[in-house]
Amino acid sequence: MGSVSLKIGDGTARFRRATLCSSALHLIMLASVLTTNLFALYAFTSSPSSFSSRHSLDSGATADSRNISLISEHVAIIVREIESSQRRLHQIERELAGYDTFDPTKPSLPPDLKLFLARHPLPLGRDTRSGITEMVASVGHSCARSPAADLLTRYMSYKPAVPCPLDDPFLSQKLVAKACEPLPRRRCLSRPTVPVAASRLPFPQSLWSPGAKNPGAGVYGIDKQLWIKPGGKNDFLIDDVLALARGGIRIGFDIGGGAGNFAARMAERNVTIMTSTLEVGGKQMNEFIAARGLFPLFLSPAQRFPFYDSVFDLVHTMNAFDEGGAPALGQASRTEALEFLMFDIDRVLRPGGFFWLDNYLCAGDEQKRLVTRLMERLGYKKLKWVVGEKAEKSSSEKAQVYISAVLEKPVRG
Repeated sequence: MGSVSLKIGDGTARFRRATLCSSALHLIMLASVLTTNLFALYAFTSSPSSFSSRHSLDSGATADSRNISLISEHVAIIVREIESSQRRLHQIERELAGYDTFDPTKPSLPPDLKLFLARHPLPLGRDTRSGITEMVASVGHSCARSPAADLLTRYMSYKPAVPCPLDDPFLSQKLVAKACEPLPRRRCLSRPTVPVAASRLPFPQSLWSPGAKNPGAGVYGIDKQLWIKPGGKNDFLIDDVLALARGGIRIGFDIGGGAGNFAARMAERNVTIMTSTLEVGGKQMNEFIAARGLFPLFLSPAQRFPFYDSVFDLVHTMNAFDEGGAPALGQASRTEALEFLMFDIDRVLRPGGFFWLDNYLCAGDEQKRLVTRLMERLGYKKLKWVVGEKAEKSSSEKAQVYISAVLEKPVRG
């Protein structure tokens, strides 16, 4: 069975299966309960009789008073023991779950990180509804664990109001890959990491001639064949999907969109697409997408999407279900990881909007059933649903199973 551990304060989540350590925690909790019950049994049975035998000559009123006093002392001991056990269990649970927190008083922390982590009074005073008086910075718990903690120290070691350090242009990518987000760097001046072209073509010519080096091939570089010429039955065409919506698609979100080819094709059809991507293979994907005149978003699928509810007409993804297994969500394609990602997709997609699952590689039949059950639980209508096999070129291995689907979100409530 799997278990879910959450830390609500910073909006992050971590998943783990039951292990020997978690079983040990349950045994410790059981032992604590048994210990406190034995204390209670001793306090309410043996103590009064032994006390009365030692003071049999005292008056009844005095004996009753002392009995009550002795019982009260035992109850106080039990309460202290329970509180101590709870503190120990809480610490053990944090260690087993992998949680840690930053201590802003540590001298080793960079000054700007200390400032970011410090509590700041609300500018208008106490919030009447929540009672909150201070604003607490949000830093993922994974940032406090090694090696992310060491990387974060390097990332936050800079002088404010001057250009950011050039020691490692992919330091932010390394932190995000270790589930350390959102990144807290705020007060240094950004540097361009790729040469700025002397002249760039205006939009829409820039979609296919961005004036920047092509970072790769396929979805990670300029590809003029995707969604225009099908390579198999799993490859849906953009015009066919748009026809299903009858003009109802205006804005969308492409998760793990590589170099922005999907957004470029949609832009040609007057549809605005936000593209989330990471710096794949050390390539500057975000700057390349921007050079094409499109909107990049440096965000991993493990992070909650920074959009309001029900705002997109279309959500598209090719690789995000696998990328959803980032460190904050556990191993790739885990049940919990898929659910957290899919429920957030459902949140930002408007009722009647389309979810386009594009050539999702299934690890096996169980993974295929898992994805199918998840879509059925959410009540999505299958407008297109194709399960097919693809054999890799120059490979003698068994063909792999892919799912492609266009699903319509239901109107609920």
